[in-house]
Amino acid sequence: MSDDDGTPDGTAGSAGPGAGASGPRPEPLRFFGTSWVDHDNGYAARRAGVAAGSLLAAAAACFVLRFAYQGVAMANSGAFVTLLVVVMFAVCSALAFRHTWDGFSRRPDPDRQASLRGLLAIGFVGSLLAYFFRSLTEAPGEKLHREEYERAREEHARRTTRRSGNPKKRRRP
Repeated sequence: MSDDDGTPDGTAGSAGPGAGASGPRPEPLRFFGTSWVDHDNGYAARRAGVAAGSLLAAAAACFVLRFAYQGVAMANSGAFVTLLVVVMFAVCSALAFRHTWDGFSRRPDPDRQASLRGLLAIGFVGSLLAYFFRSLTEAPGEKLHREEYERAREEHARRTTRRSGNPKKRRRP
């Protein structure tokens, strides 16, 4: 992982150091490692844990946001400001949900990711809920990584398949 923006250094399926002829290796997923490939090593328990953890974190985040709302209400800043704060968190959460959900099916653009960092921080509840809903069906990001890994394996097999026979002796039609 890159320390700057949290994006992986290589692509899924890239052969790491010392991989040599062994072919491409799967990219590990957060909380799952490479157990997503064969659904082994406690994959189901990890998915249940991730789902429960993200839902619990979202509930705790809503509880914290409730305190923020009460603080704004106690400040007597007016109904407009209170409404503005509620709408801001709702819109940012919806945008964060959509951005996170789309990130499970395609690699996000690093420049766009950097420009949306503040919005995603405000709408963190939406990101947590997207993580929860995705973990009910698969490991978050598994589909994307599986497609990239399968493509890398096919390309590797195509590159390493040897031809049989001497092409010079082949008959021409």
